[in-house]
Amino acid sequence: MDIKVENVKSQMRKGYLEYCILLIINRKPAYVSDIINELKEARMIVVEGTLYPLLSRLKNNGILSYKWQESASGPPRKYYELTESGQAFLAELETGWEELREAVEHLKR
Repeated sequence: MDIKVENVKSQMRKGYLEYCILLIINRKPAYVSDIINELKEARMIVVEGTLYPLLSRLKNNGILSYKWQESASGPPRKYYELTESGQAFLAELETGWEELREAVEHLKR
């Protein structure tokens, strides 16, 4: 078999990674290492090299903003939060996720 299951699973994770990141940031402003830790807890392994370009793109598209916050253990940290447009975008993604989940559940029956 030429198709590798891990490659397909990786593509599936990439497809909903953005949605998962926005879910994390929606709960409270988040620092990159906080996002990575939460994704790891959910067994979604993501490295900073993947996360930074995605966060930058979301910021440039008006979905996220950030604020600098002083840190007790080093330099100030950049905390990301959803903008008003980001809230609307996340709501649409949630609708899309539910539609996809329902479609897959239907097909599995």
